[in-house]
Amino acid sequence: MRNKKMWSLAFAIFAFGKVTVQAQEIQKPGIKSATSFAIVIDKGTYQYAKAEVDAYKKAVEKEGLGTYILVEQWRSPDQVKAELSKLYTQKEAKLEGAVFIGEIPIPMIRDAQFLTSAFKMNQKIRWDKSSVPSDRFYDDFDLNFDFIRQDTAKGREQYFYYSLNAASQQFIEMDIYSARIKPPVLAGEDPKVKIKDYLHKVVRLRGEDNPLTDMIASTGHGYNSNAINAVSGEALALKSQFPNLFKPGNSMKFLNYRNSEFMKFNLLTELKRPGIDFAYMTGHGTPTLQLLNGYPDVSSPQPSMQNVARYLRSKMRSAKEDGRDLEKVKSDFQASLGVNDKWFEAAFSEASIASDSIYNDNMDMQIHDIKDGGIQARLVYLNSCLTGSFQLENYIAGYYPFSTNENIVAVANSVGVLQDLWPAELMGILQHGARVGHWVKQIAYLETHILGDPTFAFSSTRKAALNEALATKTNDAGYWKTLLKTNDADLQALSLVYLSRLLPKDEASNLLKTYYFDSSYETVRMEAFQLLRNFEDKNYFEVLHAAKGDSYEYIRRRVAYDLADFGGDDFVKDQISFYVSDPHSERVSYRTRWNLQFLNPALAHDAVNELIRNNKALVHGDTVANKLDQDIDYHAKKTAAALAIITDVTKLDKDRLSEINSLRLYRNHAMIPALTAIAINEADSEEVRKTALEVMGWFSISVRRPEIIAACDTILSRANDIEAVKKEALKTKKRVSSKKHS
Repeated sequence: MRNKKMWSLAFAIFAFGKVTVQAQEIQKPGIKSATSFAIVIDKGTYQYAKAEVDAYKKAVEKEGLGTYILVEQWRSPDQVKAELSKLYTQKEAKLEGAVFIGEIPIPMIRDAQFLTSAFKMNQKIRWDKSSVPSDRFYDDFDLNFDFIRQDTAKGREQYFYYSLNAASQQFIEMDIYSARIKPPVLAGEDPKVKIKDYLHKVVRLRGEDNPLTDMIASTGHGYNSNAINAVSGEALALKSQFPNLFKPGNSMKFLNYRNSEFMKFNLLTELKRPGIDFAYMTGHGTPTLQLLNGYPDVSSPQPSMQNVARYLRSKMRSAKEDGRDLEKVKSDFQASLGVNDKWFEAAFSEASIASDSIYNDNMDMQIHDIKDGGIQARLVYLNSCLTGSFQLENYIAGYYPFSTNENIVAVANSVGVLQDLWPAELMGILQHGARVGHWVKQIAYLETHILGDPTFAFSSTRKAALNEALATKTNDAGYWKTLLKTNDADLQALSLVYLSRLLPKDEASNLLKTYYFDSSYETVRMEAFQLLRNFEDKNYFEVLHAAKGDSYEYIRRRVAYDLADFGGDDFVKDQISFYVSDPHSERVSYRTRWNLQFLNPALAHDAVNELIRNNKALVHGDTVANKLDQDIDYHAKKTAAALAIITDVTKLDKDRLSEINSLRLYRNHAMIPALTAIAINEADSEEVRKTALEVMGWFSISVRRPEIIAACDTILSRANDIEAVKKEALKTKKRVSSKKHS
């Protein structure tokens, strides 16, 4: 009888592809496939939109990707992750990706800010603000987290706070891709209705043949120092990545805030134009805004005066809202700007308030602009801060896929991001039919998220083969060697990514060096340079020296970063040489000026004399040299003052901690000996020691890395040292000694 019951259960699973275990419903794939995909959904949403979810599953499976549906009233992120891990580790058709639909717990990650591109917030600030909403919890199984607590505040019950475990892997290398179908809602709106409508749209659009033939790239005000060379360099790189878009019959358009006083209307026109496939939008952002324009860049008197007037009116209104003394605010501006009373007369008139409100609304992309519908671009990428804050009820990126329009996927960030990112990395594989999830899997930081269907892909003759390779051939060096020979920038770059992981170190390093020096493709050279960073060998240093003169502005910019991050005296002349070779690239110049504070002062002065003061070809060389010498001396004094505070045990901990914490951003290698001494000093306070260790974890390619590792080993070898300090030492050691891909 018992065997008969078991047989009946097995038959039911086989026949209907569904099993219920402890109230959890699992629908198995309806087809056999090399890998699989999972739809993770809460019970209420599934009951409401069952027909649409089932149709979505069939649409995904129509492209040969077997799909699970996991239905549960999910109680914690650990519960979700456990189910995904089971599917990933199974022998056949292991999981390649997942989408989270509806009320799925949101991991809020702490103690892992180094896995973001730029986020460095004091974690003593309110936890929902100082944690990173991130689905890397679910899609990178080598990242291990310690549960702290669930939020109990109204509206934040789905927030679950976790700390990155010290013994965990300390870099991101996603095992699967993931996405959220979590629409933004206002009071009174039902997210389930939007989910139902979205899935219906996705099933309809997935049935269309849609190659990537029409793209726009836009740049907002204030991004990357408004640098012309940065924008033009990216345009050249995009031409290498998407050569077919520049041929007759296809389209590639570049929009810039300089094109119009109100760029928004041009951008919206493009986004709503029939035929557009991909919108790549770069700029600053907030959870509810895409910031596009600043006040106009003008030189004639009348518009300049209008800019000043708007500025003063806004400052007076802000002062009134804050309850400050308006007469004092006005007199301060009169003294600093030399303006009279007339400039302030209209600050509080109804007409000027209304006019300025409309003007400010027109400068930026607002939620209502997207919510009104009509967006035609199937894919949008918002390379900006905070627009993808999916943990909030209302966030602007969500209005792209989850409105009445033709958009399927948005890629955006849940917290602030670095301006000097390489956002277009491997973007060219999209034109060959790579699933959006496979692309983002290669480039994601802790904050990077897909909103919508991650299995969406543009039509291409390469589509099936490329997605199969990205899912099943990740360990096949022969395949990637063959693909490397393809005359395509980003297919070559993608091949280098996998070969750098699979080949023996020396062979991989030599290959990367060869492709850096031999390739005419900007993105191939950048990928080779970036991957060599993980090896940190003689080939890397040879390329680092040479790359400061690369024709691609972004490579030069990243070289400026790496020269400072490594910090060796051998590279002082390389940094000063930028003042001669690249003063016209604003973003490179900005980073070079920033780096002055980290240089050996004596060597820096020598380099200034040799390369600038005694350079007969340099116009106004003495002026530049004198300014640099002053700056070098200023930074040397500032470093000495900071060092004195850090090492003074009679100072309050809060004063020492303030200076130590600043080194997360101001990574001055001269401070490492002091930090290691503090870290190993058992007489110092636990918090100061832990902070010194955590800060040293940011020096990932420092010339002083051996000293950092030695200090960590000293602490870890002690039987009776404080456990919290030992955990931080382990974490820091793993961060600075473990290299992704090496």
